[in-house]
Amino acid sequence: MGHGETGGQRAGQIPGLNKAVAALLPLVNTLVVSGQEQIPGPNEAVAALLPLVNTQQDQFNAQGIANLLWAMAKLVDNGQEQTPGLNKAVVALLPLVNAKKDQFNAQGIANLLWATAKLGELIELNLATSTFESLVYRISEKLQFSQEEISMSLWGVMVCCARLSLDSNANKNNVLEKHMDDLFTRLENTFLHNEEDQRTIVLAASWLGRACPVVPHYQTTISNTQAEFRDQLQSSIPSLKIEEEKSLNSLPPVDLLLTDHNMVLEVQGPGHYVGGDFKTRNGSTLLKIALLQKAGFEVIEIPVNRLLSQDLMKPYIDQIKARIGIPPQGHGSVSLKRGWTGAAYVTGEEHLAEQSNPAKRKKTGSQ
Repeated sequence: MGHGETGGQRAGQIPGLNKAVAALLPLVNTLVVSGQEQIPGPNEAVAALLPLVNTQQDQFNAQGIANLLWAMAKLVDNGQEQTPGLNKAVVALLPLVNAKKDQFNAQGIANLLWATAKLGELIELNLATSTFESLVYRISEKLQFSQEEISMSLWGVMVCCARLSLDSNANKNNVLEKHMDDLFTRLENTFLHNEEDQRTIVLAASWLGRACPVVPHYQTTISNTQAEFRDQLQSSIPSLKIEEEKSLNSLPPVDLLLTDHNMVLEVQGPGHYVGGDFKTRNGSTLLKIALLQKAGFEVIEIPVNRLLSQDLMKPYIDQIKARIGIPPQGHGSVSLKRGWTGAAYVTGEEHLAEQSNPAKRKKTGSQ
């Protein structure tokens, strides 16, 4: 994803602070493009800047805000673990977006929408929504968005709509969907030469119910844990029809599809969570879940770290049996039901925690 100059420097700001953020971006880009997660420079540089966000947040210009949030999202997406400093920095920077909303150029807007979406549930839903609302109106202004910036913005707006749809208490935002439709049309009218843009427009077409201008191609991989869980599930329910790595409605393939029950089982590895914490889902994960729900599928998420033995698998298999009308045998099953009215989506790990400590109950996905 891109980065660039956003806005001008104002009197009273510390030039070195914003320049330090700008100098960090090529390092982050190099790390991400190379795929190397162990290069210390960018991680250490971001760690050094984070405390300044809380103590000198008023010194960041629009460019510095957009650049730093983009860098943090890129590093987290590339596997950097969450830290308290990172969480505090995000919470401190995002309210500044609304105050400086007229100072961001097209690239800054795209970077902010993408970063806010990519960080998923790390950002409280109301804060994420207000950030989007403060920026999307500028998409319709006469700003020159590149194809990459249109694609980034479209993906970001989709994720925000997905988060709202997953929260039964949230007010749905028709304005965001209108901007999604406008961005879809703009991207549709360009030459979609890379896979990332193609996948973005496929997801948007599915969300909007519009014809898709491209045919997506997905690579599939099956983890050992997924294969073992499938085998255990099949052994427990021999008559169960299970399809693996199947693409539904041109969406990215699902891990396991229980064809006769319109049920999807997603075995979620660390890449589905911010910093791999197995709790805080990232934007890509939330978007896929919402799109599958929108297409009429029940989605059960099971963190891969809860499937490391047959004993750990059994409670989930018992719950799947209950869902499809087969009474589970014995004890030890966990409840995967959520307290959402009409929701068709559950998370396994959260309910294991509830069984052992009811005081910790909470609704993941409703921030």
